[in-house]
Amino acid sequence: MDTLDGTWRFVRATARDDAEDPRPLPYDGQGMGRIVIGGGRMAVMMIDWRQDVPGGQKREYSGYTGTYTYDGKQLVTTVDAAPDPSRIGTKQPRGVRFENGLMILIPPPRDGGRRHRTPGNRLGEGLGPLTGRSRTETVLLVSTAKPEHLD
Repeated sequence: MDTLDGTWRFVRATARDDAEDPRPLPYDGQGMGRIVIGGGRMAVMMIDWRQDVPGGQKREYSGYTGTYTYDGKQLVTTVDAAPDPSRIGTKQPRGVRFENGLMILIPPPRDGGRRHRTPGNRLGEGLGPLTGRSRTETVLLVSTAKPEHLD
């Protein structure tokens, strides 16, 4: 089993509908984020990293932290702190797979009309509602062997 422990850097995210057609890229393809996992806890932070956000849109920032379980295929975080209070107390499941040194997180599919608000993949205002179901994948690259605070 590949290990989750470490500080992971956001590389890219993709979104596709049920027909496998591409959806708009999270953060217009310019997201920045980190996920730190270790010691039975995880924390995620994602932000719209565009230099300028078009008029009428707001810069998106999202994150949460909590304890987690991992069975080798699914990471489930029980959120105990977040900038968005509606996340606190929720469980955030993500499918996990590893490819060529990258960790790929797959949130559950979202129904149309809902905006993406999942770790590693923060879409927000300005993209309009989705139609049908949408699924996303977030690609992360480990940047340290384990979180520095565990040394």
